[in-house]
Parts: sequence; structure tokens; C-alpha cells
Amino acid sequence: MKKNINYSVLFCLFLLGVSSCNRDLLNPIPQTSVSDASAFSTTTRVQTQLLSLYGALKDGNFYGGRYVIYGDIRGEEFINETSNLVTGSDVWNLNATNSATAVVNLWYYAYLTINKCNVFIDGMAAGGSTVVGADAAAKYIAEAKLIRGLTYYSLLQYYARPYADGNGSKPGVQLRLNGIKGVGQSNLARSTVSEVYTQILKDLNDAETGLPSTYATASDNTTRAHKNTAIALKTRVYLTMQNYASVITEANKIVGATAPFKAPTGVANQLQADIATVFTNYTTTESILSMPMTITTGDSPGTQNQLAYYYSPNTANGGVGNGEYSLNTKGIIAEPTWTTTDKRRSFVKQSGTGSTVKNWLVKYKAPSPFTDYVPVIRYSEVLLNLAEARVRSTNTVDAQAVALLNAIRNRSDAATTFTAASFAASTDLASAILLERRIEFLGEGLRNNDLMRLLQTIPAKGTVPAKTPLEPNYIWPISSSELALNNLATDN
Repeated sequence: MKKNINYSVLFCLFLLGVSSCNRDLLNPIPQTSVSDASAFSTTTRVQTQLLSLYGALKDGNFYGGRYVIYGDIRGEEFINETSNLVTGSDVWNLNATNSATAVVNLWYYAYLTINKCNVFIDGMAAGGSTVVGADAAAKYIAEAKLIRGLTYYSLLQYYARPYADGNGSKPGVQLRLNGIKGVGQSNLARSTVSEVYTQILKDLNDAETGLPSTYATASDNTTRAHKNTAIALKTRVYLTMQNYASVITEANKIVGATAPFKAPTGVANQLQADIATVFTNYTTTESILSMPMTITTGDSPGTQNQLAYYYSPNTANGGVGNGEYSLNTKGIIAEPTWTTTDKRRSFVKQSGTGSTVKNWLVKYKAPSPFTDYVPVIRYSEVLLNLAEARVRSTNTVDAQAVALLNAIRNRSDAATTFTAASFAASTDLASAILLERRIEFLGEGLRNNDLMRLLQTIPAKGTVPAKTPLEPNYIWPISSSELALNNLATDN
């Protein structure tokens, strides 16, 4: 269904869409009339506005579901089973149009999240900081900036050419940095990819400065941003920009020098002994940032947005989802070096017999309303980001890179250990790290990012041919709603 983005109403949506938790019950804000001033008039109301930013980020149409799913199904690891446009068959087919549900809705919900962040930052400057005090205000604004930076990064992965194509000189997306509260603010030209990344890094650097080192509970350390969250996301951003020296600089802040590579400062982030634990106990120290889901109405991903709904087989085949996408038998599950005894193989379930055999990803197991936490970034990604950056910056079979790769592989496959002799050249080690990423993050939305940042051809899958970086739909077109409402907008 087509949605028209009207930026003049985004402020109203921000105020009406606040989180249901921490509401000021003694002096409730009327749902149909909330003034800018009253929204930031008490500590409780400021905290409510802050939590609503996380609510926007984790919406099922954005990072709570669809953003992650599209990052998987654009790649080669999954086969579409339903030909359902609502659940992204056009995304899988690599032929989504300007008016496609995925293209329009992801743009809409990402910019809604950005506008909420902008309105919050503006509101804090206008008086909210005085209400909560300077220390709390600095932390809250830092959280808003991290969410805004993450959202802009997310937009670039679909709607803009990769940074490697022209060193960021190609058109990016519109940089909206002030809250929209009225009409007449829709027209804005696209900034370059480089300009958007500059803003993303500014937000993340500001966030690192202002965020707390840790929270009092494991839950908050997983579901709210802290210093290590900002640093971890910067390793992802710099890797995407192929700025490998900066990946190393950032990663070294939170990765111990030797195994088990536990974070020496802030939250004690580290790998869990068993990968399965990460997807049953959602608040371990491996989960740097995740989107929490509960059975509360409005606090789960919503219909046809849930990871388990897409990837788990239906109940007839022993699953909890709808079986929208099975695993490609020619994808990563066919990789011979991914041994049958690797614990990550337990995330692959087979159904049927003979010609009806299908393989499914069962990493997400919670039944309807599908309350699995959605991973944003795990510590294992930081380790592999660092490993890849060391290889590509030194052009050697780097010893620490091998050790970091082993930390990920050995945790699930103790029988496989790499040595420097395992790789004839640095390119072989880089390929092994990319292969490990495909195994480790299967179903976590990172495959599209990896293909784009390296300007790699999207491999063929099923009936869909390979797509080179120069072909149409290598990236998405700009939302038709943006083009209709913004006279300065240009299409890809």
C-alpha cells in the first residue's frame, strides 16, 4: 500500500507516538493535543520522549523487522517461497520500484525516526535540558544522536551508491537535522554520500562523548546505547567506507589485545561460550545493541514484519513462522568448510523428504507475536570488522586477524583452527573473514551491506540472475512519495 510522506505532520506523529511506558499518569498529556512546550515540561515527559526514539527505531517496518529482512533477502542466501509483494518478493527479485511497499515504507519510517530525534534534540535545547539537568541531558541527547546516525547509515545502504563508488561523491539522501513542525519544509536536495557519512560520524562521535560507560542492568546495556555501542557502530561505518585505519583505531578501544578479546572498558562486552545462548538469553554481554520485543500490544514487530515469521517454517513443518523464505541450497549452507558439527548448523532446520526437502533458518524461535530480540550489532561483528580491517590495511596474513577469526570459528567449531599457513595470501584471509561473516550473521541483515561496501556483484539465486554494480536496481530507487512532495529530490 502506498504511503504519502507529509513532513508537516511528522511532529504531530512524534508527539502522538510516544512510548506507553513512563507516562505521567498524574498529569497525562491529551493524545489529541500536545504542545511542544509541555512535551518537555517534566522529567518523566522528557524520558518518555527519549524512549519513543527507541520505539521508532524498533518499529517492525524499520529496524524491528523489515530493514534486517531486506538486508538478507537482497543477497543470495534465501529463496522466496510465496511470491508475496507484501513480504518483499520484489526485493528478493531485485526489481523493486519507486512505489514498492518496501521502498516507500522503509524511507517513511526511517525519516520518521530521524524527525523524532531532531524534534527531541530541539526540545532539549529549548528547555528540556534545564528540566532534567545538564548531566542527564547530555546522555539523552547522545542517545538521540546515536539513533539518528544509525538511521542515516541504514538509509544509505539501500538508497545510495556505495561509498567505494566515487569515494562518496555520488548522491546520498536528504540530511534533515532540524525537527519539522510545520508546512513548507519538504524541499531539500540530496547531500552527497560523503556528506551524509560525515554527519553520521559526527553523531556517533558526539554520542561516544555523551553516553554513559555502562548502565545498572544487563537489559539496559543491551537495549540502550552506551559508549561501546557508539564505538562498535563506528567500526561498522568505517568498514563500509573502507577506512580501515579508523576501524582499527575504534575497535582497539573496546577489543582486548589477546584472546578472549574481552572489552577492557565500559560494558564488559565479550563473546558468549555458546552461540545459541545469544538467541535465547537476549541480554548477554555479546549483544551490544538489540531491539527488545514483548507480548504487549504495540511492543512487538507487528503483522508480517517479524524475523521468525519470514524465516521459520510454518507449523505444519514444525516451525513457528510462515515460511516466506527458505535457505538457498546453493548458498552458504552448501559451503564445505562450514562443518556439520559447527554449532551454528543448529540454526538450520530441514523439512520434507526427497524432492520436497527444504532448509530453514530457525535462529529466531519465539512464536506469535514473535518476541525474539532483533540484533543491531553484536560483539562478534566488531571482532570480524577488526580482523578484516587489519588484513586489508596491511595486505598481509596478519596474526591478530587470524586470532580474531579463530575466536569466532572456534566458539562454534572447536575442531577447526586456522593458522597463518592456512592462507597463501592476504586476499585468501580476507575471503575467509567474509565467509565467516556469512555464516555468523546469517539472518541478521548484514549481507546486503557487505556486498554493497565492496561493490561486489549480487550473486544469482533461484530464478534471479546475478546483478552487477552497474545494473539498475543494484541500489533502490528513491521513494515515490519523496519525489512527489520534494521538488528538489532526484531519483537514482
